[in-house]
Amino acid sequence: MCASPFDFLRSGPPPPKVAFLPDAVFFSRTIPVAPGATRPEVVAQVGLALESLSPFPLSQLYHGYFWPTGSDRALAYAAYRRRFTVDQASGWGGAEFVLPAFAAVLGAEVPPGTTLVLSASDSLTAVHWGQGRVPDAVLLEPLSPEATEEERAAARARLLKAAGGSTTVLDAASPPVPLGGDRDLSFQAGPVTSVVPADAAGALDVRDKGDLEALARARRRDLVLWRVAMGSVLACLLMGLGEVALVGAGLWQKTRISKVAAQKPTVSRIMDEQELAGRIEELSTKRLLPLEMISAVSPESALPKAPPAIQFLSATAGALNTIQIEAQTGNAGEIAGYRTALEQAPGVDKVEIRDQRARDNVVTFTLIVTFKPGALAPAAS
Repeated sequence: MCASPFDFLRSGPPPPKVAFLPDAVFFSRTIPVAPGATRPEVVAQVGLALESLSPFPLSQLYHGYFWPTGSDRALAYAAYRRRFTVDQASGWGGAEFVLPAFAAVLGAEVPPGTTLVLSASDSLTAVHWGQGRVPDAVLLEPLSPEATEEERAAARARLLKAAGGSTTVLDAASPPVPLGGDRDLSFQAGPVTSVVPADAAGALDVRDKGDLEALARARRRDLVLWRVAMGSVLACLLMGLGEVALVGAGLWQKTRISKVAAQKPTVSRIMDEQELAGRIEELSTKRLLPLEMISAVSPESALPKAPPAIQFLSATAGALNTIQIEAQTGNAGEIAGYRTALEQAPGVDKVEIRDQRARDNVVTFTLIVTFKPGALAPAAS
């Protein structure tokens, strides 16, 4: 199966550069920690303990410690600085962490009574856990680089005997390997994965603490830059996908417009035929009723109790339910009553009187009457 192109985004930053120092040059001790102690207090306790254990002042030691927050003890380790040459120390400049090999496995979560044996070309190191996350002891057996398998097995047996109470024994045949991650410091050593919390990772480093603070700031800066770079890469990928989507949408829209243009004559013909069919149906089933409309608005029908002073001159059927009549009367006051009577008729929707003109005592006007749909029925043949 091919790897996903997004795996590098999910995996986090690359593994840190770690310089492992020989376990043989370090001594280690487990130091009690007062309940509720803070990390600065633990640093002071570790410093006092190392100065009491070593014939050299703390300034002449490369030292570090492992203390998970809240633990009742810490594992401190140190080595005399002159055990390392100037050339060796100069090679640590590009490393993010410098620590003995056994310090890489201190963050492992293992059952009580576990002993992990680390194998190197010139030594075997046993890290033994009793109760808690901090190991009880770190033991070492030096070996000759030409040691046989029998000699290495005998050294391993001596380490397990010295550790005592080992209910589980694990072997790491190769040195610890740093793993990637953007927060905690992780290592793989044989079957064991060691995860050192971010707040305790810096304490493992044995270099000068002032230099370590500067390196920590640089690491935080690099982490921010890495996240910004990954965010930029992801944003570019999303924009690229958006561009592809827009191109695809444009091609789809172009195809759709082409289909619409090709079908437009057919659709136009169908609409014309439908309109013509509707018109034919209207003419055949909803024919104009001019005579019926004239009869419905005649003065005799609207004003049956008054003498018919209003006379129709001409009539024009407009829309389906509308008629326009030119009329005249010798009594202008009768027009308002005539209009009111028409508006009160049950089948009439609207009545308009327009263009009233008086000449020689005769008033002519235009009457427009709109009937309600279905209010009139065709006269019987």
